[in-house]
Amino acid sequence: MSTELKQKKQTVSQWVKSGDPWVWLNAGAVAISVIMVLGLLALIAVRGLGHFWPADISQGTYSLPGSQPYTLVAERVESTEVPAAQLREAGIDVADHHDLMKRTLMKTGNRDVYGSDFRWIIDEYFTNETRPEMLFAAERHEWGNLYGYLQAVKEDGQVVASTTDLTPTESALATWTAFERSIERATTIYDDIHTVEKDEIGTINHALERLRLEQRRLELNNDLTPEKQADIDAQRAEQNAKYQALQQRLIDLYAEINRDTFVVQVMDGSVHELQVAKVVRAYRPNAMGIAQKMSFYGSKVWEFLSAEPREANTEGGVFPAIFGTVMMVLLMTVLVTPFGVVAAVYLREYASQGFVTRTIRIAVNNLAGVPSIVYGVFGLGFFIYFLGSGIDQAFFPEALPSPTFGTGGLMWASITLALLTVPVVIVATEEGLSRIPRNVREGSLALGATKAETLWRVVLPMASPAIMTGVILAVARAAGEVAPLMLVGVVKLAPSLPLDGNYPYLHLDQKFMHLGFHIYDVGFQSPNVEAARPLVYATALLLVIVIATLNLAAVTIRNHLREKYKSLEM
Repeated sequence: MSTELKQKKQTVSQWVKSGDPWVWLNAGAVAISVIMVLGLLALIAVRGLGHFWPADISQGTYSLPGSQPYTLVAERVESTEVPAAQLREAGIDVADHHDLMKRTLMKTGNRDVYGSDFRWIIDEYFTNETRPEMLFAAERHEWGNLYGYLQAVKEDGQVVASTTDLTPTESALATWTAFERSIERATTIYDDIHTVEKDEIGTINHALERLRLEQRRLELNNDLTPEKQADIDAQRAEQNAKYQALQQRLIDLYAEINRDTFVVQVMDGSVHELQVAKVVRAYRPNAMGIAQKMSFYGSKVWEFLSAEPREANTEGGVFPAIFGTVMMVLLMTVLVTPFGVVAAVYLREYASQGFVTRTIRIAVNNLAGVPSIVYGVFGLGFFIYFLGSGIDQAFFPEALPSPTFGTGGLMWASITLALLTVPVVIVATEEGLSRIPRNVREGSLALGATKAETLWRVVLPMASPAIMTGVILAVARAAGEVAPLMLVGVVKLAPSLPLDGNYPYLHLDQKFMHLGFHIYDVGFQSPNVEAARPLVYATALLLVIVIATLNLAAVTIRNHLREKYKSLEM
């Protein structure tokens, strides 16, 4: 028996020495990590993408013990089980034979009527539940969703369609059709108003501001002659005339868009008359088939990707945040890549490999571990308060005391993140340079090339896959950073994009939105937590997709370069 035990111990010992247990341990750790990441992404996707699906609207009677029953009209959001004892402690007289009771969060909408648009109910006391086809939901520019029954549509105060039926009768459907036409008309006018206010009047305001700054600059330089003043006045008068014409057009458009109203009956039986212009879209989810719901779902997802936010960022889209994130990452990449490559080339190819160089290399490695908020504080103090203020004094004195570059903006945010990620690019580039065979360099020099030509035409192209690896790591870290950006340029809501049709087109001094900060703002600063929660998941998923897309583009370039220069490495 002892011999068999010794043989088993010897076998186990040989198996451990062979390294197989560590291989299986590493494989298991990787598998668990992959499962956890995929599970997290699946959770975010389900919670986020499910928000855009048009949920059915339920109507029923809700009657808690000891309270007056009332009609409840709402969407089911989520359900959970709570101990009955906890409900009794809250003053709800539930039956003694219950240990756990199902509780559901209902989205009642109509925040302008009830003060809140979410409430918890206990399912057992929600009875007579139905899903009437004529119940509709209206998404509004303000005050969230509206739920109720459509009763009439008016134009200039005159009823053009009305119904008293709560079922899909001919008159009810005709009234609904008139309502849809009125919404479509109001949406078209709303788009025209948005174009006039943001694009056309925005262009005029930009031109007037440039004229004001030009006049101020001439005054500071004592170059404001009567001829130049007359020319500025003529241009200003021309812009003011355009502005007056657009202002009159806006007055006419607002008069048109405010023409139509609709009458709705909400769940407490009260009747309200509201402007159609306040409605983004209206739909009857209980009457929609699967194809109609999928079409609606696609339109909602597209709105999320392409529209501007509204309702304190809890409704609408996140396109400005997508644009700001991508623009900042691209600018950061353009800044960090040449700087990091030049630093790595100097440390590896030119600097003597002594104590000073080793100290610099250690310092670079340590910089990669500095908390990002420290870079934000440095960017605020050095780039904005020092460099930015100096730039304003030297190049934009006419704009003072209003800062141009002496405040947070796209340029300072990009430079701060470039400083944050440059150690990664330096280390990755140095590793790539160290792997290039010495005989390749010597062969180039032997053929008559200078050291600079060898670096530019031979060494750097062969090291380009490693450089791209550093860029990939830099993009992955920079795109998700939030803390430093809060100090150097990111805002909750930017009125315009940093890239537009006004000279100089790319406005590096302008503040911008960012997906990471949008997640923080919606998740922790929103006044309506329940409405904001699904958008936190949706925006988080979108940020992951944006980072993955940027990384995949860089990986594709790296693989192409690796295949191109593979033969030279062999």
